[in-house]
Amino acid sequence: MIDAIAKCGPGFIGPSAEILKTTWLERIKSEVGLQSKDVEKEWVTTGCTIIADTWTDYKSKAMINFLVSSPSRTFFHKSVDASAYFKNTKWLADLFDSVIQEFGPENVVQIIMDSSFNYTGIVNHIMQNYGTIFVSPCAFQCLNLILEEFSKVDWVSRCIFQAQTITKLIYNSASLLDLMKKFTGGQELIRTGITKSVSTFLSLQSMLKLRTRLKHMFHSPEFASNTPYANKQQSLSCIATADDSDFWRTVEECVAISEPFLKVLKEVSDVKPTVGSIYELMTRAKESIRTYYIMDENKCKTFLDIVDKKWRDQLHSPLHAAAAFLNPSVQYNPEIKFLSSIKEDFYKVLEKLLPVPDMRRDITNQIYTFTKAHGMFGCNLAKEARNTVAPWLWWEQYGDSAPALQRVSIRILSQVCSTFSFQRQWSTFRQIHLEKRNKIDREILNDIVYINYNLKLARQMKAKSLEVDVVQFDDIDTTSEWMEENESASPTQWLDRFGPGLDGSDLNTRQFGSSIFGANDPIFGL
Repeated sequence: MIDAIAKCGPGFIGPSAEILKTTWLERIKSEVGLQSKDVEKEWVTTGCTIIADTWTDYKSKAMINFLVSSPSRTFFHKSVDASAYFKNTKWLADLFDSVIQEFGPENVVQIIMDSSFNYTGIVNHIMQNYGTIFVSPCAFQCLNLILEEFSKVDWVSRCIFQAQTITKLIYNSASLLDLMKKFTGGQELIRTGITKSVSTFLSLQSMLKLRTRLKHMFHSPEFASNTPYANKQQSLSCIATADDSDFWRTVEECVAISEPFLKVLKEVSDVKPTVGSIYELMTRAKESIRTYYIMDENKCKTFLDIVDKKWRDQLHSPLHAAAAFLNPSVQYNPEIKFLSSIKEDFYKVLEKLLPVPDMRRDITNQIYTFTKAHGMFGCNLAKEARNTVAPWLWWEQYGDSAPALQRVSIRILSQVCSTFSFQRQWSTFRQIHLEKRNKIDREILNDIVYINYNLKLARQMKAKSLEVDVVQFDDIDTTSEWMEENESASPTQWLDRFGPGLDGSDLNTRQFGSSIFGANDPIFGL
């Protein structure tokens, strides 16, 4: 913003508040709206997914954000205040009816909603009234629940507690934190993810990677000379843990069981259509558990039971199975063993999307042509693109040998399976809706949310080609369980964080900043 103003040169007079909230607001809203109109044209071919994402605040305000996603882009549609009706199935059903009609039932392939809704009631209503629309759970939420259940297993929970004891000791002392950064080359022990469970297993990964350096730190002369900490009971306990080979073997085990599901979570949390991949990804993640615990049947069963329950009850959808069957990288992979088990779901989806006999004419022959790679499916270009081109685009380019199946395949494979990428916008959304600061009228508020949300989504789409970890944040959450002191800590324990900053000399601002935040952390530019 500052650079843009500087380019205007001397004499530039900025717009008034009145101009900003009227003329400029309408102009930008119109520009964003025109972009969404361009994307709507592809819905005839690809269809679209309606995403219903909820947010509640401490005053029990319940907002429902509606977004629409297709391969080109995801757009924020509108926000609805459902505070007074959130448990009213009839009201919610009418709301979803109105949104579906706004997009056109013929364009909507699926609706993804999070677990906050009266799920069964809404699903039944949509299934009864819209024969070609699927309702799917959010894959990200289901995978996060799997990791959450993993962390509750007794021995995993004990391992997490021991690891947190080490990080709390280090991150609650500026001098120890500086020492740790010296030994790790500036790397953090804690890695903050989008949820508590993700943060937990990412941090265990980080600690495992840095375990040798961590041991060296605890046995270094620098640590021994830090008398306020070296001889404390908490420090002795942490040193014992860091030297305990059983502890590190348990950390390795925690990382081994969680890493495959973190990979799945990252895949489904991308902004690209991933509905054709989730079935294979989940199958591979389960196989990794079986392989790891090939000699321990009890542990294998413990974790697979957790996965199977969440997959069966919350995550698996016939649409996922059909998308896997139609995904060329799955269909033509000789290592894939589950194709026969998902055929029934595939046929059910076809019947739903091709309800009229005329639409299903010759469909059996077309399925045969696809599965046997005849016609254009078997040309060299199609073979080379099976694993490198997006499945929906592959069907658009090489599916002409099966026109009816091509139309259905493009619509199925063009869908996302998670709301996660769009939940990351809630922090700004919360600021806009904060009643203490905003007394603007409802129409202007809705326009600001519409513009702000869509501009953020546009930037997110432009950055999607970058190698960004979508489930990890760069900043550290200072309220994390990996940093907080125990509630039983002494009332003066917080003073320890100042270290040499409170040595009896004058405490100036720079000393104060380095004492709390570390020598290299900027604070207010001082």
